[in-house]
Amino acid sequence: MDICSPNTRESKMALTNRRVFLCQRPDGEPRVGNFRTEDCAYPTDIQDGQIVVKTLYLSVDPYMRICMKEDTGTKYLQTWKLGHTISGGGVGVVIDSRCSEFVAGDIVSKDFNWPWQLYASLPTLHTNKIDGSFGSNQLSLALGALGMPGLTSLIGIRKRAKIKPGTNQTFVVSAAAGACGSLAGQIARLEGCGRVVGICGTDRKCRFLMDELGFDGAINYKTDDIAARLWECCPAGIDVYFDNVGGKISTEVIKQMNPDSVVIPCGQISTYSADIKIPLDTGTLMLLKERRISREVFAANEFTDLFVEGRKQLAKWVREGKIKTRETVAKGLENCGAAFIGMMNGSNIGKQVVHIADP
Repeated sequence: MDICSPNTRESKMALTNRRVFLCQRPDGEPRVGNFRTEDCAYPTDIQDGQIVVKTLYLSVDPYMRICMKEDTGTKYLQTWKLGHTISGGGVGVVIDSRCSEFVAGDIVSKDFNWPWQLYASLPTLHTNKIDGSFGSNQLSLALGALGMPGLTSLIGIRKRAKIKPGTNQTFVVSAAAGACGSLAGQIARLEGCGRVVGICGTDRKCRFLMDELGFDGAINYKTDDIAARLWECCPAGIDVYFDNVGGKISTEVIKQMNPDSVVIPCGQISTYSADIKIPLDTGTLMLLKERRISREVFAANEFTDLFVEGRKQLAKWVREGKIKTRETVAKGLENCGAAFIGMMNGSNIGKQVVHIADP
């Protein structure tokens, strides 16, 4: 591997570095103009317990829309400060290290707090070495199937879904062609659900779910009658709903859920641009109560003790071909903002990543 490893302080300082920062908070839907790219200094003041990395891939994810607000309203997410470098999930190669656990040339990832910079210094806490067996052309899997989307799907299903193998339960997932939804549907099948149905926003995505991932049904919420198509695709009702979107779609799904079924509220992307939280309507709340439908808020970060084993399980399924992955790849640090906007508008299939540099 050809690693860019400066030999002197002077040569390090001469390296060109770039960063992306938030220059303006969105008023309503986010725009590319909310982001700005500029030159910045190479990180030379590295402390004990830190590493310097060259960024190879960055992740853009729906939760980041919440980070653009002045107040995220949650203890799990920190607000992005105006003028400060944006951060999220990332993959990179170690250039310099002040930690015995990492050496130059190691490929590492973080699920959060990786700066949107070409070169960056990182604390090694919650930094993961990447299993090289997947090959250099699949390093970005650490941001998708083997990263937070995969862990969220796996742990959410195992901790909340109450799947009973052999009982032919029906599993419905919204935003089904996205990073988390496409994995959740496949994992539900592997965990024992008999029928898997996905809701997404284009016919192309519906074909992806049916033809490539083997879903039993796919619903285009933009063109289909959601209620009618749910009746067709889920003739025995719905037992588990993996909710990535909230809003009207989720209301329609809940109306067709069976008694003692489960909603896993993973994300609420339809409400992320709203200034206030949008609660479920009274009728939906009554349905939840009358049918004894469990709906417990879920966050993967509550189960960090399960991450190591979770990654091993996900990696095994990927190697065996039991989980299929798809990525939408943008190129260049300057296109991170556009990739984020595109993902929020549903232009991606599978995990949206940005390729920043080669090792």
